[in-house]
Amino acid sequence: MEQKINFYSENNFILEEEEEYEKWIKSLIVSEGKKTGEISYIFCDDAYLHKINQEYLNHDTYTDIISFDDSIGNIVQGDIFISTERVAENAMEYNVSFNEELRRVMAHGILHFCGYKDKTESETALMRQKEDEKIKLFHVEQ
Repeated sequence: MEQKINFYSENNFILEEEEEYEKWIKSLIVSEGKKTGEISYIFCDDAYLHKINQEYLNHDTYTDIISFDDSIGNIVQGDIFISTERVAENAMEYNVSFNEELRRVMAHGILHFCGYKDKTESETALMRQKEDEKIKLFHVEQ
């Protein structure tokens, strides 16, 4: 199976440095002892993600990310929908750059595929710690 990371846009967002992001995501997966399957990131706006949240999860809320995990065994794969509008708002709220918040959310989806949860306080704390760890991997020369 070909390991492939796809980047799609349902709005006007364009991910710069796709190759760097692809290398980073693959290194993130390897750092968790997993293998890369096919992963698709779909960048969209709030309305698009809200509709998915309602249709598939029965949640009537806005969110920054929804991930659909298709991982099999050790192979990480699935679809990750990200609202770039929400990422921009969260970046302002948390006083970080858009790119840092984007990487946090991108890592968050992969971490879910690796088995991390964020339903309880302790799970959320571990998830945040893992996100911080993975964001730092982006700056490392591969």
